[in-house]
Amino acid sequence: MNAGPTTAGSGGILLLDKPQGPTSHDLVARTRRSVGTRKVGHAGTLDPMATGLMILGVDSSTRLLTYLVGLDKEYTATIRLGRSTTTDDADGEILAEADASGVTPEQIATAVSALTGEISQVPSTFSAIKVDGRRSYDRARAGEDVDLPARPVTVSAFEVLSSNTEGTVLDLDVRVAVSSGTYVRALARDLGSALGVGGHLTALRRTRVGPFDIAEATDPDGDLVAALLAPAAVARRLFPVTELDADAVLALSQGKRVPVAADDAPIVAALGPGGQLVGLVAVNAGISRVLVNFPTAEVVS
Repeated sequence: MNAGPTTAGSGGILLLDKPQGPTSHDLVARTRRSVGTRKVGHAGTLDPMATGLMILGVDSSTRLLTYLVGLDKEYTATIRLGRSTTTDDADGEILAEADASGVTPEQIATAVSALTGEISQVPSTFSAIKVDGRRSYDRARAGEDVDLPARPVTVSAFEVLSSNTEGTVLDLDVRVAVSSGTYVRALARDLGSALGVGGHLTALRRTRVGPFDIAEATDPDGDLVAALLAPAAVARRLFPVTELDADAVLALSQGKRVPVAADDAPIVAALGPGGQLVGLVAVNAGISRVLVNFPTAEVVS
């Protein structure tokens, strides 16, 4: 049963350690050239200034990306208190400055606590959220007033690791674990606002997406084909598994409902006799319903 790297011809999931500078789309384009296919997608972008874990899908494994986008995420970041910016990060223009040197650890702890748990967050104006068909950042750059509604997010961890005061600014190194759709830039902005001194993000590194850790990621300039993870190996980490014989695989590929030896679940990974991922199914009363099929010709044995 295959659980390791696959080949470019069979597709796979790629864990990349994005460096600072290139855009996420730059990395997608570089990956297309490296693995020799145009069919490459991503499970969420990072800003150019950000580094860390990006998850890409190659060939038929792009079908798995839908199930990766909504996973929770973890970051390390540096928040600078004492300055607010147009973009809520270091790439923006300074809007206001204040003396943050007198902010106490107790005040920070109180403000951090208020931003932990289930909260309502207004996304950064310079975000990729669409407003009437156009990206919010495009409207903001054009000088338009953008009013994004608040939305519920979950901050399951917000931990101050260290602090450093330089003149009137106070830098906080933090670790945050958040639900998908949470903007760490907005956390920096809101922390600074709560403390009355303004704040923005000066560094951001994504260290985890769901069960996938940055320690597993490869350099974008490395051997990306060798780094591809087999779809079955990825699916095993995300979903319960059921194993099918050849007849059941054929029936599944035809969209038929087949009996499976699996507990009821909204998503179950269906594996063929060789351990390859042949589909994702919903299981109810021991009967599977196809959610998405994977080409059985793309088998890695």
